[in-house]
Amino acid sequence: MNLIKVLIVDDHPVVREGILCMLTAEQDLEVVGSAGDGEEALGMVRYLAPDVVLLDLNMPRLNGFEATRLIRETAPSVRVVVLSMHSKEAYIHRAFSAGATGYVLKGTPVGEIPQAIREVHRGNFFICSLLQGSIIKSYLKSCKKADDQEGYDLLSEREQQVFRLIVEGHSTGRIAEQLYVSPKTVEKHRVNLMRKLELNNLVEMIKYAVRVGIIDPDFWKD
Repeated sequence: MNLIKVLIVDDHPVVREGILCMLTAEQDLEVVGSAGDGEEALGMVRYLAPDVVLLDLNMPRLNGFEATRLIRETAPSVRVVVLSMHSKEAYIHRAFSAGATGYVLKGTPVGEIPQAIREVHRGNFFICSLLQGSIIKSYLKSCKKADDQEGYDLLSEREQQVFRLIVEGHSTGRIAEQLYVSPKTVEKHRVNLMRKLELNNLVEMIKYAVRVGIIDPDFWKD
């Protein structure tokens, strides 16, 4: 059986020792070394040639994001699994953008860490179970925003002008004056754009405008 060689990187000795004990119990995993910061990890990758690096993000001298990027540039075949306390989407996105293929929270069930190592070693991506729900919600939200934007882009230029002025709080008469058209024409555009966007009232129009970035969420707070 070919063992998966793992390098552990964390600035807390107790954490490194705990992970070492856990991974040592796995028959298909071999811990070839451990490092306390990103610079040390980069040097160890060069001469230990691990298959997978398991590292934290918050480290001295060279943080986990930069360490991940440099490891992937130095040794493209090495996979990186981030083991972090940060659950915000921005951290996850930045880690994967740097080259990581796995992201595991430190509070995740212990068995998921060996699972993550095996999955990335196979060439797959891995996100721990504690994050999967929020990632799916974020994905669905982004899809909804994309659909909304696509619908708005299908409106005519005049309909978009009317839409923006309506959600900014302008009356039909005022919009007619600004666009040099009749109030009847403004109402016709309003009916058409609401039908195209499947909106029923002003409140729905404002919510839609916020989603696609036409107005700022704080616009109506003043």
